[in-house]
Amino acid sequence: METHETYSARPGLAAKLKDLGLLFKFRVTMLVVITAVLGYGMGVQAGGFSVLDALLLAIGGFLVTGSSTALNEVIEMEQDSRMERTKGRPLVRGTMSATEAVVIAVVAGILGTVLLWYLFGQLAGLLSLLSLFIYVALYTPLKRVSAWAVFVGAIPGALPPMIGHVAATGSFSLGAGLLFALQFLWQYPHFWSVSWLLHDDYAKASYHLLPSRGGRDHFSGFLVAIYAFFTLLIGLLPWVFGLTGHWSALVAVLLGLNLLYRALRLMRSLDKADARRLLYAGFLYLPGVQLAYVLDKL
Repeated sequence: METHETYSARPGLAAKLKDLGLLFKFRVTMLVVITAVLGYGMGVQAGGFSVLDALLLAIGGFLVTGSSTALNEVIEMEQDSRMERTKGRPLVRGTMSATEAVVIAVVAGILGTVLLWYLFGQLAGLLSLLSLFIYVALYTPLKRVSAWAVFVGAIPGALPPMIGHVAATGSFSLGAGLLFALQFLWQYPHFWSVSWLLHDDYAKASYHLLPSRGGRDHFSGFLVAIYAFFTLLIGLLPWVFGLTGHWSALVAVLLGLNLLYRALRLMRSLDKADARRLLYAGFLYLPGVQLAYVLDKL
């Protein structure tokens, strides 16, 4: 398409930074970074939290995640041009070239991986590299083929808190695994609520990401509710295994019940307004529960 071949650089530093923020999907990437830092907070011993280490972890995580989203946008330029929600991205508008985006993505990916590898150990570096590979090489192309892309995409999406925990401890542990499991399951009701809202827009790019072939039907709603229920249960496992206390368990129950309630409402109504309420409940649940885990250790 012409919009992909024409590159007219926008003048000004502010405009370039705005394009970079869109390329790196700044808001989504920052949520990922927050979960990594909270995973680090879960992993450190009492009194051992280092603000400097948390900041360096956040920078490394931001660079790696930004790299993966940038490469995703390069690969999906054609699909992005068809959807209303993505028509404003710099590659579609022609304010950034694909070559420029690839260079930025590669440099960011290398810097982020090297930073995590040498400051927090080989495991943290390897997990970040694995996350980037799965997101770009597996999840991105699979989105155009099958709804199973949600499962594949949930793997790199769940790695940040595990990376943060590994960065703090230097090894795998039950705590790291439970953080991974919670974020992995949480992504199903979260992503499906997004897909519910954007189902028609996604269809323009040949993405069909709801679990049912029927799209916004009762079976999709039922699966959303089932995964919200399992998310609630998984959120209690750190308490069950004695890694957190009663206070964070209470927070996990309350926020989990709110998530489940919103999912059940969606299952019943199939209404986009309830999908939006579920989306907000999910945004509240994940950082709320993870922060409660960390505060419970203080």
